[in-house]
Amino acid sequence: MIQLKRGINLGGFLSQCVHTVAHYDSFISETDIKKIKEYGFDHVRLPIDYMVFETEEGERKEEGFKRVHDIIGWCKNNDMPIILDLHKAYGYDFNDADNDSKNNLFSDAGAQDRFLKLWERIAKEYSKYDFVAFELLNEVVEDKNASAWNSLISRAVEVIRNITKDTPIIYGGIKYNSADTIELLDPPHDENIIFTFHFYEPLVFTHQWAYWMPQMKEIGAVNYPDSMEVYREKSKILGLQGNTVLSSSLKEMNIDYLREMVKKAVTDAAKVNAPLYVGEFGVIDQAPPADTLRWFEDTMQVFRENNIGCALWSYKDMDFGINEEHYAPIQKDMIKVLTEI
Repeated sequence: MIQLKRGINLGGFLSQCVHTVAHYDSFISETDIKKIKEYGFDHVRLPIDYMVFETEEGERKEEGFKRVHDIIGWCKNNDMPIILDLHKAYGYDFNDADNDSKNNLFSDAGAQDRFLKLWERIAKEYSKYDFVAFELLNEVVEDKNASAWNSLISRAVEVIRNITKDTPIIYGGIKYNSADTIELLDPPHDENIIFTFHFYEPLVFTHQWAYWMPQMKEIGAVNYPDSMEVYREKSKILGLQGNTVLSSSLKEMNIDYLREMVKKAVTDAAKVNAPLYVGEFGVIDQAPPADTLRWFEDTMQVFRENNIGCALWSYKDMDFGINEEHYAPIQKDMIKVLTEI
């Protein structure tokens, strides 16, 4: 299996973006892949929205498949494994969580057929590369879809395995790929399956002042580390998304809390002999830089303790990009911490 140890996301390139040729041509180039390699990262995760590969009617877009071939070529030239992450599928976008009229993937047979057809196309196109992994879908959210997600995973794995036995397949649980939902996944179908989770704990710190979360304005500035009492008061405002903090019995918000969050995923994956991978983690460009560095130091320490590979969110812009001026005072130290094995 390919090695996915210390990676970075190419967020905003082929996903969560304006889908125009002008954007694709200007946002990321092979020069960026070379820079990522020079920083010390060993792989990239490429989020891709379905409209790169197909029209709204489901017709194949040759130019989209070619573009991904080109990006894979850049990675090959720089000895960088790459994960192809279907970030948005026809009928499912994590940004539309709980909106059944928009997110009908788990209730509409036609949407599921399109999902499987797209993965068949992707597998036929890119399974010839021995440094590529497939990630089925980014961040399924709703509790009610846990069983349906397992069912769709099984069908997608079967479709892909009819084409390639060796390409690693990555997928995670519900609740935005939360660490505590690994236990809800069915046992892996084969030895080339990787379970993933995303790690933005505690959310009130990593997403402070996030403009797309109105409640963050009420929460205000957050430091790391700090007392759990402070974190509990701020996390109450998040509702369900603050429950992991509210349910913790720890007295301080520090590395012990991070260990507590990751331990659950490690234990549950070990029960079914599945390797673990963190496909996203990071801190918004609104958090205090010194505290951000401390969070990265602690988080990477926990990942090393558990031999977990990971990919930072994100390389460029997207409010988390390491190119942001906000990170300038800590960028050198941050990159060193993020690439240490």
